[in-house]
Amino acid sequence: MFFKQYYLGCLAHASYMIADENTKIAVVVDPQRDIEQYLVDAAADGFSIKHVFLTHFHADFLAGHIELRNRTGARIHLGAAAEAEFDFQKSNTGDSIEFGDVRLEIMETPGHTPEGISILVYDLAVSPKIPHAVLTGDTLFIGDVGRPDLLASIGVTEDELAVMLYHSLGELRKLPDETLVYPAHGAGSMCGKNLSDETFSTIGEQKKYNYALQPMDFDEFKSLVTEDQPEAPEYFVYDAIRNRQERPDLDVALNKSMKGLSVDDVLRLEKEGAQLVDVRDGIDYEGAHLAGAMNIGLKGKYATWCGSLLDHDKPIVVIAEQGNEEEAVVRLGRIGFDNVIGYLDQGMQALEHRPELVRSVSRVTAQALADLRTEDPAPVIVDVRTEKEWKAGHIERSVNIPLTHLRERIGELPIDRTVVVHCEGGYRSAIAGSLLSQAGRTNVFDLVGGYKAWQALKLPTTTES
Repeated sequence: MFFKQYYLGCLAHASYMIADENTKIAVVVDPQRDIEQYLVDAAADGFSIKHVFLTHFHADFLAGHIELRNRTGARIHLGAAAEAEFDFQKSNTGDSIEFGDVRLEIMETPGHTPEGISILVYDLAVSPKIPHAVLTGDTLFIGDVGRPDLLASIGVTEDELAVMLYHSLGELRKLPDETLVYPAHGAGSMCGKNLSDETFSTIGEQKKYNYALQPMDFDEFKSLVTEDQPEAPEYFVYDAIRNRQERPDLDVALNKSMKGLSVDDVLRLEKEGAQLVDVRDGIDYEGAHLAGAMNIGLKGKYATWCGSLLDHDKPIVVIAEQGNEEEAVVRLGRIGFDNVIGYLDQGMQALEHRPELVRSVSRVTAQALADLRTEDPAPVIVDVRTEKEWKAGHIERSVNIPLTHLRERIGELPIDRTVVVHCEGGYRSAIAGSLLSQAGRTNVFDLVGGYKAWQALKLPTTTES
């Protein structure tokens, strides 16, 4: 049996290829939308991808089932409770497919979503009775379980999903302790609150150390699982719906999006409602950027923040370092944002002779900010981390406005005072500075190194219970 995990760090997403060395039949589970890596690996070993499984309708990325079907003719498989626009095979508990020394058997494990399944993977050359592994999708993570609140807004209540999840985990607990656990996400995913950095484990280890698998009644379970969940990004419902739809594949989107645009083209499109997103590092954006552009750097949680702050129904123009344009567009495509209409040709070099269009955001060190705080009036310090982070420790007299809510709350910040934004290390505060710049604010500073830099100098901090 061939078994490989593919881990996409920027979305904390794990997908899998399972194949039989004799029959050369392969299956891909929960693929990302850009599918080239699966095709390359299959070709290298002479495998033919015949099946693609989705453990559920993912909310945080657009899966590559349509792409694999179009390129390889693979049959799409979903849980029995799934409804979709495209043709697929419904899978009930106990259903299986067998090829050579591999058997894949379905367990319906709803809770994170109603149609959720887990997939038992048997290496028949080793044991036809004990599953080598279980692919748990977003039902069971390493150190956590899937949150039951994401679909409440589209017709399934949190209570209903919590009941499903409780019973599904009870079934997974019955698997042999030695069975390996391979989930669809790891640390950094918004699909849970306490995911481990580890990308696999065993049923036995999870029974020992996963808080949600400890013996408890349902009320205690629901309270533990639902408390302190991170705020779900705006695009989650959109992606969950798009994963059900028949849609164009990624190649079609790229052919439409990869168009170089002149400065005048970009300005015209902006006037017509296009969103300008500068994907360079925050320090480069703050040094010089096109007026009206937002900064979301490629070297961070780019796709997640794009999904949270950009509108999937309005055109997007990308501004990037030359050579990075396609990466920016592909990563937007991974979350189903196919509304990119082009990129600024030659990047910021195109503005070399247009200085009237260039803006900047000032930066301030922690020590310089400490000195500024003694002046009258003192600057307003805006901490754009989450409320949970802020309560655990923050700069004295700072104001907490989480980045996801900054745009709607800009009016709370005084126009006649300097505003200093910061986060933990600088990635989110660069985005915050860009939102303020976009809104026409000029008296804005970004704290270099964020809260970590402030702490390193042992400057005054406080907590809030």
